[in-house]
Amino acid sequence: MSPVRVLIVDDSRTMRALLKHALSGDPAIDVVGEAANPLEARDMMKELDPDVVTLDIEMPNMNGLDFLEKIMRLRPTPVIMVSNLTQPGAAATLQALETGAFDCVSKPGGLTGNTLDHLPALVKEAAKAKAGMASGRRQTAVAQPTANGAALVRNANWPDVIGIGSSTGGVEALMTVLSDFPADCPPTLIVQHLPAAFTSSFSARLNKICKARVVEGQNGVEIQRGTVYIAPGAQHMSLATKAGLRLKLTQEDPVNGHRPSVDMLFSSLAQNFTGRMTGAILTGMGRDGAQGLLEMREKGARTMAQDEATSLVYGMPRVAYELGGAERRVPIHGITREIFS
Repeated sequence: MSPVRVLIVDDSRTMRALLKHALSGDPAIDVVGEAANPLEARDMMKELDPDVVTLDIEMPNMNGLDFLEKIMRLRPTPVIMVSNLTQPGAAATLQALETGAFDCVSKPGGLTGNTLDHLPALVKEAAKAKAGMASGRRQTAVAQPTANGAALVRNANWPDVIGIGSSTGGVEALMTVLSDFPADCPPTLIVQHLPAAFTSSFSARLNKICKARVVEGQNGVEIQRGTVYIAPGAQHMSLATKAGLRLKLTQEDPVNGHRPSVDMLFSSLAQNFTGRMTGAILTGMGRDGAQGLLEMREKGARTMAQDEATSLVYGMPRVAYELGGAERRVPIHGITREIFS
């Protein structure tokens, strides 16, 4: 198999060197070019035809968001955003993920301890998505309503609590699912793998497009109907029963390489919730959430996984289904209807 061809786009010579060093150690990856700005990158993309592009946001001549939009429209290619851990950087990165970026990584820094250790695996996974993007298989979030677009009316089939887990591609997927959630939805607990600085902006963005209230989870908060809780980055979120049904945030060791972990959330629902539960696994790399979803199903929960055709990365949903945690596979635009049916 030929190595994955990567083009690095960043106006910082130092950052380009760090990215190249992080990628060049993997024999399955070939850094074929480096560009200091989008104008250089545009010509290199035509000449080199890379499989994956890493892209900074703040650059001269044309910012990364504008360039990303042109890539998605004119030459669909998996793009991994490399962003600063700042509030403006987080908001811009989320916009990039909505526009079609494959995923994001944080720029490394001595004070924050961020590294690029997982970048090679992410690049190789991104390369697998190129064929689907070129064929137009990938769908833009909230471009279509779920099912027939009819309003969801509360009925006896609704669950008492909902758990959702997602990773790569999950920003788009969650926007699609939650945009049709009713205002009086059951308490909904979500783990989306994102860097710590991004989850606050993500919660605020979802809150603007959703009928239900969307907030970042806080330790000790009692869960309420009509509210969706997003796990804060770098903290596990689980459901505890002490003094009512409350969120518990911890900084225990990562589970399946992640903190927050979908498995930890789902396991806590299986162990601590006695009412009707529904669990869903959406697009993402790896296997986080599969075991926890199985535990939920064994406790009587209805469970589902996003299908392969609509998953940007069919990793977490595949493992959940093959392990037996997910009862059925559902296209992304049918997930909401399935949850409430």
